Amino acid sequence: MTAATGSGARDEHVIVVGAGLVGSLLACYLGRRGYAVDVYERRPDPRSTEAERGRSINLALSERGLDALRRIDQVETVMAPALPMHGRAIHGQDGSVTFQSYSAHGDRAINSIGRGALNETLLDAAEATPGVRLHFSTRIAAYDLPTNTLTVEQEGEQVPVSGDIVLASDGFGSVVRQSLESLGRVSVVTDMLDFGYKELTIPAVDGDFALDPDALHIWPRGASMMIALPNPDKSFTCTLFWPKTGEGSFDAFITQQDIIEHFTSVYPDAFPLMPSLVADFQYNPVGLLATVHSDPWQVDGKVGLIGDAAHAILPFFGQGANCGFEDVVELDRCLAEVGDDWALALPMYQERRRVNAEAIAQLAKENFVEMRDKVGSKTFLATRKLEHALEKLLPGTYLSRYEMVSFTTIPYSEVIERSRNQQRLLAVATGGAVLAMATFATTVLRRLTGADDE
Repeated sequence: MTAATGSGARDEHVIVVGAGLVGSLLACYLGRRGYAVDVYERRPDPRSTEAERGRSINLALSERGLDALRRIDQVETVMAPALPMHGRAIHGQDGSVTFQSYSAHGDRAINSIGRGALNETLLDAAEATPGVRLHFSTRIAAYDLPTNTLTVEQEGEQVPVSGDIVLASDGFGSVVRQSLESLGRVSVVTDMLDFGYKELTIPAVDGDFALDPDALHIWPRGASMMIALPNPDKSFTCTLFWPKTGEGSFDAFITQQDIIEHFTSVYPDAFPLMPSLVADFQYNPVGLLATVHSDPWQVDGKVGLIGDAAHAILPFFGQGANCGFEDVVELDRCLAEVGDDWALALPMYQERRRVNAEAIAQLAKENFVEMRDKVGSKTFLATRKLEHALEKLLPGTYLSRYEMVSFTTIPYSEVIERSRNQQRLLAVATGGAVLAMATFATTVLRRLTGADDE
C-alpha cells in the first residue's frame, strides 16, 4: 500500500522545518501528493557527517512505524539492518536472567534500529521524491505568523523564506512552536521527568553478541534502570535511566573508582562486558526526559505542529518515532478526505491525533514504572502468563496492552479504554475463580470433618 497521491503538481508550496525522522517521512508523503516541498534542517547532512555522540537512544520500531513505511514502500530498506527482539531479558542484581516473551505465541517482535540509519534511509527516500528539496546547515532564526515566513540562517546570512503551509517537525525545542506560544496562539506545558539518560556501550566479544540479540535487555533496579538494544555490528547500545540528582543519580558518581564500584555492585553481569564504561560515563552527556503537551497543533489552517514539536513523549514504550510516523499517516489521510484543503485538513488532523498523543504520553509514563519496578516481580510474571493464556484462548478478542500498543494500529486512546475494560473483567473473573475455589475448599473441608452431619 502506498501513500495517497494527487493527480499532479499542486499549487501550494509547503515548508517542512526539521529533517529528522518525522520531517523526512513527511516530505516523502507530501511529495507523493504532488506538493513542492522545501525541508530546512539546522544540522549538516547526517549522511556525510559523524553522528552526535551519546544521544541516539536506539529505536524500537513496531507496527505503527512499519505501517507508515509500507505506504511509501520503504519497509524492506529500513528493515534490512534491523534486529528483531521477541521479548525482554530481565537481569536480576544476583546475575540471573529471565526471558519474557512479548506475545502469547512468541512470534511477534519489535525491531531494534539505529536512529541515524533510519534517518539516512528516509532522507534518501525524500531526496528521491519529485518536488522535494533538502536544505542542511540552515538554522531557523525566527517565524512570522502573519506572513507565514521563516527567517533562515545560512553561512551567516539571514534570508526570509515563505510558504503557503509551514509544518514544524523540529522536535522538542521547536522554534515554530515557541514563536506561536509567544504570540499566545499555542499553549505549552512541559512536564520534565526527574530522570535523565546516558548512553553506554557493550561491544561485540570475539566477533559475536555479548548478550542474546533477540531481546531488549533490562536491568530494573527500583529507583533506576538500564536497558540495552542490539546493533547490526553485534554491539549493544545501553541506556541508563537514573535520577538527575541525589542518591543513585548521575551526579553521585564522579571518579573512576565510584563508577566501577557502583556498576560492579548494581550491574554485576554487565560490568565485565563494558570495557569503555568509565570513559563513556564521564564523556557522554546526560539527556533530558520530558513530555510536551501543546494545544492547539495548528493555527489558521496554514501552520501545523507534528511529531515531537507537538507532543514529545517519554521513550519508555518505544513509541516516540512510531507515534510521530502515525501523525504523518493521519495528516495524509485527512488531506485525502478533504481534497487537500489545508484549512480543513489541519484542524481534522489535530482533532484525531491529539487525544491519541495524550494517551500514549500517559502509557509511556506508566510503562517507565513497569520497566523500572515491576518486570522482575512474581506478581507481574503471573499477570503476564495469565494475559498470554487469555490471548491464546480468545484470539483477537483479548489483547494485552503491550500487544495493542506495539503490534496493532488500534488508536492509543482506544488502547487505554479497552485495556481498562479488560482489566475490570479480569479482576471480576479472578475474583469469581477465587470465590469458587474457596467455596469448593470449604465444602470439602466440612465433609472431611463431618461438619455437614451436625
